[in-house]
Amino acid sequence: MGTPPRCSIPCNGNDDDDCNHLPPKSLSLQSHSHPCLNHQCVTTIRAHACYVAALAVHGTSVYSGGSDQEIRVWPSVLLDSSSTAGTDHPASFTVVQTESPVKSLVASSDNLFSSHQDGKIRVWQINQREQRCYKQKAVLPTSMDRFLSFLSPKSHVHVRRHKKWTWVHHVDAVSGLALSHDGALLYSVSWDRTLKVWRTSGFRCMESVAAAHQDAINAVAVSRDGHVYTGSADAKINVWRRRGEEGKHSLVQTLERHRSAVNALALSADGRVLYSGASDRSVVVWEGGGGRMAVTEEIRGHRRAILCLVAAGDVVCSGSADRTVRVWRRGGEQKGRHCCLAVMEGHGGPVKSLAMVVLESSSSSSSSSSSSTCLVLSGGLDCDLKLWRLSVPSLS
Repeated sequence: MGTPPRCSIPCNGNDDDDCNHLPPKSLSLQSHSHPCLNHQCVTTIRAHACYVAALAVHGTSVYSGGSDQEIRVWPSVLLDSSSTAGTDHPASFTVVQTESPVKSLVASSDNLFSSHQDGKIRVWQINQREQRCYKQKAVLPTSMDRFLSFLSPKSHVHVRRHKKWTWVHHVDAVSGLALSHDGALLYSVSWDRTLKVWRTSGFRCMESVAAAHQDAINAVAVSRDGHVYTGSADAKINVWRRRGEEGKHSLVQTLERHRSAVNALALSADGRVLYSGASDRSVVVWEGGGGRMAVTEEIRGHRRAILCLVAAGDVVCSGSADRTVRVWRRGGEQKGRHCCLAVMEGHGGPVKSLAMVVLESSSSSSSSSSSSTCLVLSGGLDCDLKLWRLSVPSLS
């Protein structure tokens, strides 16, 4: 069954109906678990009254945003990961009660940015001393942006038939946020098909790319070298780069491989590998860097749409409407290919958000083997937040 243009949660369909989603024979289909991976669900938390839409890690704290319009902070859940097994209620606080369901969260320095269903971006002052209430610093677009754009007739653009609005506004849900590597720029994408660029000092809207896609935009990611990737319900990924003296963004490449809506994007730390997840149940691996990407692999294993992705180190995790989180890594027995290290089950609904932290590397004194420890957080439509602890063996 087709996915509605503005919804990243797929309609229920027949899991066995794969006639429109079969991968090419040249691409491997991985669905088995690696026998050497140790993973444990450390704790399960009823995080929100409605589904967990967004997660963000900032230092040792985890922020969660829900469709219940709340943002909560879990200040020590990462530090206590080894001692909270079986604990149902780690310490948490509601730091923000917003006016609209939360769609995305990013944190930088002392700012927490949240995007919302009502088309607005809100900026909150992170207060490490007083966890109970965060002060709202700004609502984007700011009143100054709105005033200046309202005065100029050239600032008004058609947003729908017979309706105009100023270019600084998102007129539909802001589905994704991403920060530039230096934290100076904030990128936002929306179901209104626009990509906007904001300066994090002063919160001014610097640029709006109208009709960045032919359909709703669901995801955005930014590489270290400044390339911006946007994934859309039009099944395409567009690559953007700042050019010219004015620093305006222009389209440098369009990536086409998926057969249905692209719901999630994740980049490797060096920006040379891009992962994209879609409603066609696949995770596509793109490589190249410098804004010139090519498909190298198509990973399969999930039985329903991919809704979220997160990458750290050489590990990538995918969350799906099939209620599972899969852990993937390149190498091992499948040289040059990604194998599934684990399938983490337990959510009672689709997995909508993911976050991951690599804690440490350790080696065994009795053998030459070594492993790294990862913490994965998953938020679902069952309103639960789960914390998983993984021990990922080295590739040696």
